[in-house]
Amino acid sequence: MNRRRLKKALKRAYYLPQNKFLSSYLKNKVKHFFYKISKSTKVSYPSTLMIELTNHCNLSCTICPREYQYGKDMDKGRMSIELAKKIIDEEIPYLDSIGLTGMGETFMYSNLLEIVNYIKSKNKGVIISVSTNAVLPNFIEKVKPLIGKLDTIQISVDGLNGVYNSIRLNSNFDTLNNNLHILSDLCQSSSTDLMINMVVTKENFTQMADMVKYAESVGVSYVDFTILNLASITEIPVEYYDFYKSPDFLNALDELENVVAQTKHVIVTKRNFEEENGFKKCPFPWTHFYVTFDGYITPCCAKPFPKEKNFGNVKDLNLIDILNSNEFINWRELWFKNITPDFCKKCHYIDLKPIKE
Repeated sequence: MNRRRLKKALKRAYYLPQNKFLSSYLKNKVKHFFYKISKSTKVSYPSTLMIELTNHCNLSCTICPREYQYGKDMDKGRMSIELAKKIIDEEIPYLDSIGLTGMGETFMYSNLLEIVNYIKSKNKGVIISVSTNAVLPNFIEKVKPLIGKLDTIQISVDGLNGVYNSIRLNSNFDTLNNNLHILSDLCQSSSTDLMINMVVTKENFTQMADMVKYAESVGVSYVDFTILNLASITEIPVEYYDFYKSPDFLNALDELENVVAQTKHVIVTKRNFEEENGFKKCPFPWTHFYVTFDGYITPCCAKPFPKEKNFGNVKDLNLIDILNSNEFINWRELWFKNITPDFCKKCHYIDLKPIKE
């Protein structure tokens, strides 16, 4: 368990006795354990949840599904405060953590502070995280009131210098770099952790080791590397995944490991690219449930496009009733049988071969 996870666990333990919903919380944990050991296709109330407050964004990134067919077809908007509070009210007794991020730039949601304060007023022990590109105009002014209230701010940094600019269109690395230095200084004496997330592609893989060094120079304690997920990027063929088995990529992985071993102040929280094929590798039928800005429950965060697939809308039903609907139960039955739904084709959980045999 790394420092960040330990800090979260200690926070949960500290506030748990103060949770006015403690009885309901513990009963739900027992139900979760029972469902798991009995291999039930039902779920208890989720302990973690992702709420897409907005899917508007200020950038156009080459690795983002928004720039391909699914993203072009999706409706765009922002979640009403009333709907956000309805979801929070229903789920707050059972939550350990909540992510206030989806297919958009979180800090474009003008009522973000109100939502964070609302969660805190209901249960101070809930871990709150957001993701951001950190280059909005007046970003520092927007983020300042939330420092110390957010547990994790994840910053998307898909490369350095010119590589970053070629991937994150309409952005500028100098702006990002300046904002990251200021943000890091602001968070130094707070409870808010910073994490850099890098989606690894053919364009930036040689900079993985440099990204760890960069994080250390900026004062960011955590770095997360993820594979480009092709599930909703319609124009890139599945053969792209073959690149992750190439000698060049494997050499870059070795270089990354060497730098990680020598870096004292940065923890690389995810760099396991050795995924096995199969729907049963996917955690999303069971956890990290995703609510779109307009209330739909989609199968996962990698392809949150309700026009393609959704299980229902929280405007019409309580979330738990949607999660245990016949359609969702049938989805989990496929998971147990390791039968991949057509919706999930090209996902790296399905079609990425293990990188290191």
